[in-house]
Amino acid sequence: MLLLLLGLLLPQEPAAAPAPRDLAALLRSEPKLAAVLDDARRFRLQVLLAEPVATAKGRLELVRSSLGDERQYFYPASSIKLCAGIAALLQLNQENRARGTGLGLATSVSIEPTFPGDVRIVGDTSNVVDGSLSVGHLLRKMLLVSDNAAFNHCYELCGQKGLNEAMWSGGFASVRLWHRLAESRTLAENQKTRALVLRNGDHEQVVASRDAGIELENGLWHELDVGSAYLQGGKKVDTPMSFAQKNAILLQDLQDVLVETVRPEIDTGKLGFPGLSTEQRAFVVKALGELPRESTNPRYDAAKVPDHSCKFILRGVRKVIPAEHVRIYEKIGRAYGFSVENAYVEDTRTGRGFFLAIVIYTNPDGVLNDDQYAYAELADPFLDGVGELITRAVMRGP
Repeated sequence: MLLLLLGLLLPQEPAAAPAPRDLAALLRSEPKLAAVLDDARRFRLQVLLAEPVATAKGRLELVRSSLGDERQYFYPASSIKLCAGIAALLQLNQENRARGTGLGLATSVSIEPTFPGDVRIVGDTSNVVDGSLSVGHLLRKMLLVSDNAAFNHCYELCGQKGLNEAMWSGGFASVRLWHRLAESRTLAENQKTRALVLRNGDHEQVVASRDAGIELENGLWHELDVGSAYLQGGKKVDTPMSFAQKNAILLQDLQDVLVETVRPEIDTGKLGFPGLSTEQRAFVVKALGELPRESTNPRYDAAKVPDHSCKFILRGVRKVIPAEHVRIYEKIGRAYGFSVENAYVEDTRTGRGFFLAIVIYTNPDGVLNDDQYAYAELADPFLDGVGELITRAVMRGP
């Protein structure tokens, strides 16, 4: 009894932080994943798990477990749209501080003709319930179903320079945002923005076209040449495609952008986005977590936009946590054979969660731009399997 009392009275050593997991061993427990794991370099495989833990000082930090080479290039595709949405909101807040204009989520946006062949773009309002195209609506389209035009609107608002500097200021030094999405432009054109008109009630603000470029390079990565050939203008070019001047970000920075958005109380060692208002952050988090069929504005048909189409690991996670208790906050990306998952998975019954980012490149014929990427045959089953295994390991324990 005396020893017990002494043990209670003496200062206790803080519990040691959990050790990182052996992801290779964990994933190899599922034979169906072996084909990818055995040739991980060809598949440009990266897996990054981050589990929140409380430190002795009462802070929340992340225990990270990783698999793969973080410097092997991957194309982030639409996963970088979260960066653009946050940068756009920070840009509006900066304008408000400078001019007192009250711009925000309700501000309407139109894009003015700038390049040859351009027409004035008010936006696609076909699925807008109230008939207007606001910043908030653009962000929801971009985060719910990965709308490319909405990303490009953010690009016009911030410019290449503004997008990158917003991320660098937050501590995400690896971000390299070179270009618009689904719009072929030269390097010089991607350094120039289209003019915009922002309207907020009776206030109208014209943002002129700007040469808003910045010096970028992708020297942080290796294996920037991808595939064995690519199609251009309908013709096959028998050389790899260079990604030396395409969007890039380290997977940990991509994951930390999500952490700093949905769980800013977790200490990542980065500044994050203190410039976001509480309302703006809540708006973005809600959009990241909704299923398209749950959205009332804009509206999406569940038959055309199934749940898993925008949440790659959802089917695997639901094998462990009942669907009604799963909430996944994420922004995926898919292009050129790359599938990118960047998710925060939460069990709503307990509030427990974890962050999971995955990259896999599937392109059996080696040709880019031919749309023969084996997403359904190779990428999706792998993502399902990883989602299930990691959810089972983290949320259920041994």
